[in-house]
Amino acid sequence: MGDPLLSLSLLLLSLLLSTTTTTTADDAATILKLASALSPTPKGWSTTTSSGYCEWDGVKCDNSNNVISINLATRSLSGILPSGLSTLSKLQSLSLQENKLSGALPSLANLASLREIYIGTNNFTSIPQDCFKGLTSLQTLIMNENINLEPWVISTDLSESSSLASFEASRAKIFGTIPDMFASFPSLQNLRLSYNNLTGGLPPSFANSGIQNLWLNNQEMGLSGNIEVLSSMEQLSQVWLQKNQFTGPVPDLSKSKNLFDLQLRDNQFTGILPVSLDSLPGLLNISLSNNKLQGPVPQFGKNVEVDNSGLNNFCLDTAGVACDPQVTTLLEIAGGFGYPIVTTVSLGKQHFGGIISPAFANLTALTTLKLSDNNLSGPIPDSLAKLSQLSLLDVSNNNLTGKIPSFAPSVKLTSTPGNSFLGSESGGAPSPGSDSITTAPGSGPNGKGIGGRKVIIKKKREKSGRVNGQEKGNGISSLVKNGSSGFTKGNGVLSEIQSQSSGNHSSHNAFEGGNNAISIEVLRQVTENFSENNILGKGGFGVVYMGELHDGTKIAVKRMESGAMGTKGMNEFQAEIAVLTKVRHRHLVALLGYCINGNERLLVYEYMPQGTLAQHLFEWQELATGRVTRKVDVYAFGVILMEIMTGRKALDDTVPDERAHLVTWFRRVLVNNDSLPKAIDQTMNPDEETLVSIFKVAELAGHCTAREPHQRPDMGHAVNVLGPLVEQWKPSNHEEESTSGIDLHMSLPHFLQRWQADEGTSTMFNDRSHSQTQSSIPGGFTDTYTSNDCR
Repeated sequence: MGDPLLSLSLLLLSLLLSTTTTTTADDAATILKLASALSPTPKGWSTTTSSGYCEWDGVKCDNSNNVISINLATRSLSGILPSGLSTLSKLQSLSLQENKLSGALPSLANLASLREIYIGTNNFTSIPQDCFKGLTSLQTLIMNENINLEPWVISTDLSESSSLASFEASRAKIFGTIPDMFASFPSLQNLRLSYNNLTGGLPPSFANSGIQNLWLNNQEMGLSGNIEVLSSMEQLSQVWLQKNQFTGPVPDLSKSKNLFDLQLRDNQFTGILPVSLDSLPGLLNISLSNNKLQGPVPQFGKNVEVDNSGLNNFCLDTAGVACDPQVTTLLEIAGGFGYPIVTTVSLGKQHFGGIISPAFANLTALTTLKLSDNNLSGPIPDSLAKLSQLSLLDVSNNNLTGKIPSFAPSVKLTSTPGNSFLGSESGGAPSPGSDSITTAPGSGPNGKGIGGRKVIIKKKREKSGRVNGQEKGNGISSLVKNGSSGFTKGNGVLSEIQSQSSGNHSSHNAFEGGNNAISIEVLRQVTENFSENNILGKGGFGVVYMGELHDGTKIAVKRMESGAMGTKGMNEFQAEIAVLTKVRHRHLVALLGYCINGNERLLVYEYMPQGTLAQHLFEWQELATGRVTRKVDVYAFGVILMEIMTGRKALDDTVPDERAHLVTWFRRVLVNNDSLPKAIDQTMNPDEETLVSIFKVAELAGHCTAREPHQRPDMGHAVNVLGPLVEQWKPSNHEEESTSGIDLHMSLPHFLQRWQADEGTSTMFNDRSHSQTQSSIPGGFTDTYTSNDCR
């Protein structure tokens, strides 16, 4: 009998050789499949035999003929990668970037030796959920510019790659939040996820990480929240956060000694910039424009390129000059409260004087503003009416004057007691014999309030006066008129321009639609006697002048060419005015009033500071060479999906402004999945299974309506998303329903013909009689329709 130890050794050796042979055979088969899948076949490769595969161009093997590296970068290869790449158990490097590879990226799960993955700039369409699971040796993952991918989320499986040093996936259709897993990557230096659809805030695990290059700019929906976590990231050298929805103050970055490039523009940052930002030793480039920053304009070194040209609220225009210390202190206090995310301001009974600042409108989240029992004067700023979240405004027991802005019906306005002259410029003068007037926020020409809320304003009787200064003792312009109609305008012009002196010299007739006649004296005064310096434009109709009221409100006065006007012409002119003064639309310039003085006719409009429409239209040559892409139709398709899901119109003037534009409103809904069920058309009566499909369609609609055309998918992608849903909801084909069922395999022209035939006869439930009805499909429609019309 042989030696037992020798027999065991021979058995183990035999098993080892068998395993090696099996692994090698698997690698050879996988490489052969890869060769067959690629077009054109890489130079030196074979699609019929795997013989000598370790010698093929771009393939490297170890001493056991196991494939350890595949490098086919930049070879204009197309095709779909085979599913067996995960069998290359010894693979360390995979380089397929800058080709035209398409289809699903095969799973690379459990390739424990894989260190590098380069798959950027291809046409892959999907990524398996477990694609990056078990990659324990991975150091580099580069997959930028895969714009045809279905939206996917970053899986927490990637946290198993504890040696990861570089992760780049810009323009790769990533959505959702950034996973809080960066404590698992002690070696991570480069994180570049620009131009995706990431939402939410920066993960806390960024703190104390070794990230040097952080690119999170240009997210479609926008990352949000503060960026305080950056203050503990000491290794930062380049930070790109532009074009997001970040808020709060810019943190102290003094620990980031190597920071040379900081891009913060086009966000909603607030507060004072930290002094340490000015003295970062390596800073070369910084952008701050289009935020809500306050305090002094920062002073950077001569070698720093600064972009600070857009909107901000710095206290001075000169860089390096400090604000008033009290201003700085107040800004620091407001920043501590979370400005501008302030919901309540209560400053009642503080004995404050002065005016109500229009800057309260910058507190966009404000719901409650209490300023009662002070000594405030002046008007209620119109800008407060733009606070979409405002529900309570209490200004009672002050000395306010002027018109009352048109607040939304949901705003509870308390202005009495006190404020004896509030509303005088909105409701007009009291009629003779009266001692009070009633007005309401948002009233129209008929004086009716919105939501039944009225503000009673006590006021002493005043005599009608001329347009010459202020009445003694009250500081209010005595610009009142006989028979005032109380005409108001939401963004309004003061009732000053609606006044007509008691010594009226103009021919005036009241007409249906409101008495909005304006005296020639007022128009001469506000236009500086129709000065040439006030001319806005000229045309065949006459000349348009700019006028400015005593409070700075601007109007446009159209002075028609003089000419004799008979009774018929006068009646036609007044009839047109009666109609135009009733028209109210946000896209139309409002007619505020008119004046007839002898043969002169003058019209008063809102002033448009951006100039005439003609100044903003392109020349025909530019339009003729304009490039319209197919992505315009993709956008329109996304809007249609939104309309179907919500039961709403693309533009709806019957709802508040923040909801009037369907696409903008729907994008906000998509940020929070919990909001979507409330936004869809409730007539669908969706159950849980239906909601799953609706979520998929909603997500597709969001991508189809992306702001930039290159961010929108092709219609082929839309078909891929909706196709499985069609099969899922395909109508059943029971025999008893065969007469009304839909044959989804029928060609579209045939289906239209059948639809037209079926529509000619309608059958009522529980009634066997047939009634002939007129078809809603135009005759001959199906004869001229071809499948090409769908392209």
